[in-house]
Amino acid sequence: MMTPQEEPPSERIPIVVITGPTASGKSATALSLAERFDGEIVNADSMQVYRYMDIGTAKPSLEERSQCPHHLFDVATPDEVYSAGRYAEEARAIALDIHQRGKRVLLTGGTGLYIRAFLHGLVATGAADPDLRAELEGEHQKNVEEGAPHRLHQRLASLDPKAAAGIHPNDVRRTIRALEIITQAGRSAWSVRQDHGFNASPFRSLHLAIDPGREEVTARIAVRCQQMIDGGLLQEVRALRERGYGADLRSMQAIGYRHINPVVDGVDTLKGAAESMISDTRKFARRQRTWLRRVEGVLWMPPSEKEEIATKIEDFLADPDVGLA
Repeated sequence: MMTPQEEPPSERIPIVVITGPTASGKSATALSLAERFDGEIVNADSMQVYRYMDIGTAKPSLEERSQCPHHLFDVATPDEVYSAGRYAEEARAIALDIHQRGKRVLLTGGTGLYIRAFLHGLVATGAADPDLRAELEGEHQKNVEEGAPHRLHQRLASLDPKAAAGIHPNDVRRTIRALEIITQAGRSAWSVRQDHGFNASPFRSLHLAIDPGREEVTARIAVRCQQMIDGGLLQEVRALRERGYGADLRSMQAIGYRHINPVVDGVDTLKGAAESMISDTRKFARRQRTWLRRVEGVLWMPPSEKEEIATKIEDFLADPDVGLA
């Protein structure tokens, strides 16, 4: 079987990326496009890969998933470490299969790292070192207890100013990842990433950012969060805890779940959880926009422009030279 890497550039698999900030209408847009273009949806949301986590991840319903094939939903348990590397490997294999069956691939979701890993691969720094990760995470926790939550970021800034400049001091995960790269590669994370380039790709892609506008997304987020709570998010989190999935798991620290866990534990109210959940979701949407603005070639489209979006896809699919990296 030919892998995407082995195909000649002129025959690279066409990928339609449907992304955008949370609550922008990505899923509904992708579903209508899949039906129109005989396509299949490949999940690119880092939380929708988990079983039992449906309401808080805004996962497409079973009815929606029955309208066209959906892939990479419910493929891991909440206590599994589902990495971007694993995602890229599994999603690429699925995309190749879809392409070989004559269908269209719609990569759909808002996790920028997953989309980049799928399209361009990841920085190679050797095998993951769980001991190093645990050491850095433990150090961060100690720093927090000592009232210095940005100490790791300050260390990164002294070792690799360029990498630190692109990471918010509150982004602990990316700070730790950059420090891991420095330790494993023996040089700056910025230089390692520059060498990788993230340019060559076994695919050609049309990258659509679905966005109805900041004010509309802000309003939608408030409605969606309340709908999640009214729809049983508290019961979903309780069920997860009863299955043995603790509040300290990485998956349970995602937006929504980290807000409801204190309610389960009796230290917060649903009203308080809803307020903080809405606030954090809006901040997350802003970070998603910031990420997307750095991606070359992204086309920003409101979900209401259905025919314009379809025309962009038709033109992309008709011209094999469009979207070549």
